[in-house]
Amino acid sequence: MKLKIKKLSDNAVIPKRATEKSAGYDLSACLTEPLTIEPHAIAKVPTGISAELVSECDAVLLIYARSSLATKFGVTLANCVGVVDSDYRGEIIVAMINHSDKPYTISHGDRIAQLVISPVLLPDVEEAQELSDTARGQGGFGSTGKA
Repeated sequence: MKLKIKKLSDNAVIPKRATEKSAGYDLSACLTEPLTIEPHAIAKVPTGISAELVSECDAVLLIYARSSLATKFGVTLANCVGVVDSDYRGEIIVAMINHSDKPYTISHGDRIAQLVISPVLLPDVEEAQELSDTARGQGGFGSTGKA
């Protein structure tokens, strides 16, 4: 498997893992000037890169929040998890939201999210009139208890 990264801007940062055991590759902001996300606002942060995953199996690039930004500053992903489909070749943009009551400023090169590669299962979809019975059945939210 190989992850090809194309710089769309000369000053873009190639994603890399922070440690040998890191699951994700850090995505960095590619900006010409600092970008401030106002409280409770959403901003699209460019990375200046596009990607191609060369793989024998179906896989997807998933964009996850950086826990330090979320826990320390209240800044996370607007869409919870970003999906970069294997046939997308455009710029990777990270949609971020500031849940705090203070503005948060992102500068060029700041690590803003992490890119994780995951396999994808693509079953055939079949319409059914009935589904098999289970002990849970149609029990939804909270049906198995509080804890």
